[in-house]
Amino acid sequence: MAEPSRRRILGLGLMAAAVTGCGPRHPDAAAAPNPSGARPTAPGPGGATTAGPTGPAGDPKHEQTLPGTPGWEITDPGPDSAIEGFADRVSVLPGESFGLHVSTPAAAFTVSAYRMGWYDGVRARLVWRREHVPGGRQPAPHVDPVTRTVLTGWQRTLAVDTADWPEGAYLLRLDAEDGTGRRYVPLTVRSATTAGRTVVMSAPATWQAYNEWGGYSLYNGPTGGLATRSLQVVFDRPYDYDHGAGLFLVYEAPLVALVERLGLPVAYTTGIDVAREPGLLDGATTVVSLGHDEYWSPEQRARVTAARDAGTNLAILGANCCFRRVRFEPTDLGPDRTVACYKDAWAQDPGYRAGAPATTDFRAGPGADPESPMLGVIYDGYPVDAPYVVRSPGHWVFEGTGVAAGASFPHLVGVEYDRVNTAFPTPRPIEVIAHSPVVCEGRRSHADTAYYTVPGGAGVFASGTMRWVETLDAHGPGGGKADHGIDAAAGDLVRRATENVLRTFAAGPAGRTHPAQDNLADVYGPA
Repeated sequence: MAEPSRRRILGLGLMAAAVTGCGPRHPDAAAAPNPSGARPTAPGPGGATTAGPTGPAGDPKHEQTLPGTPGWEITDPGPDSAIEGFADRVSVLPGESFGLHVSTPAAAFTVSAYRMGWYDGVRARLVWRREHVPGGRQPAPHVDPVTRTVLTGWQRTLAVDTADWPEGAYLLRLDAEDGTGRRYVPLTVRSATTAGRTVVMSAPATWQAYNEWGGYSLYNGPTGGLATRSLQVVFDRPYDYDHGAGLFLVYEAPLVALVERLGLPVAYTTGIDVAREPGLLDGATTVVSLGHDEYWSPEQRARVTAARDAGTNLAILGANCCFRRVRFEPTDLGPDRTVACYKDAWAQDPGYRAGAPATTDFRAGPGADPESPMLGVIYDGYPVDAPYVVRSPGHWVFEGTGVAAGASFPHLVGVEYDRVNTAFPTPRPIEVIAHSPVVCEGRRSHADTAYYTVPGGAGVFASGTMRWVETLDAHGPGGGKADHGIDAAAGDLVRRATENVLRTFAAGPAGRTHPAQDNLADVYGPA
């Protein structure tokens, strides 16, 4: 399908979720500008407040001994112009500082840093707060005439020191003190080492690709078509989805809560950090790719593949992973602040002309390199909405679920899906453990959940559906009021299967204890 339609489904669907009920959810609950559930705070440097002691880095068990902070969600964001902001770093190490760039007509605002996780059922903990920060309206953005990149040029409003912030995924909440608006700013406080840990690898490059703040994304511009879309996008602007949270709340937060509830040793990073830092994944037990992780650089892919070959397991909990090849470039605010992806206009890319790989689909030329050798599965299409059908109920991934062969879970497959397709390079041995019939724009196909192992011992699990992480939060009845109609039965299946994957992978190279038993001939017939 042409990209404008893809944008409408994956982009506008996010914006319209609360109205239509057919897009990813906006998990809002009651909130107030100053969360009443916050722990008593004490003055910190520069008038800031902190929320009590932090524990050893990467130790969710310690974090869970601390009370969470109800009321962190935004339910009434107010108009876009009330308050908006961005951080000048996608990620920082604990103790590093970053700048907040905020625009608001309010005289002052409060910024609160919430670490997202699992605190006896509460999804966040207040770690730091600064009140009475002077506000000010920043200038209107402008658009680069060549790349159609939205540029803000906003000045730094506040420098934030992350001393005593534990590693993790954060949402900074901006509250205009006149009560007119509230917004999030996402940030990762990343791990310096990942050895012995399950690595949660956030996907901000994909968030930015879909970000339409200022009227442009990598999918469209003012005309709603490819002709006016951006060729490059930058992190130097707010996110327009989910009140500034980007795609975090839908595609990442449910997994963050689960992995911390399980008490596994966990490390936090982003795909940008993996691309930039050789050796970052050394010794990791598992790398987790989350629900929407489409845009990768060749460096990120090479380092994840090398980690797999050295025995690190991979859990691919979405679909359409590693589909677009990108390049990171600097802006005036720092390195790796630009995501370049020219797609079908790759020949116009100055980076390509200078010898860099073409920023187009990995499977497309020039330099075609399909994603399937790393994933096992390969992206097959959109849009679909179909039941998830179990094929191998006795597989260890489904242990404890009680499912039978042919068990069906409505709406779990969507909106994009992957399958095993030996027309592309496919690692063997590989097992298809769920094989779900789909019809995509009149074309019959299947979505596959697959597991393969490699000689170095690693196991690779791929869910085959973009709705996997979202379904971790499915607890009620299905139907029109549920996200995509997904019900608690699907939620129970996905939660237990994900727990099985995470626990098995955290124990070491899964291929040594759970070698794949190839079944492609049974599923798809002889080659």
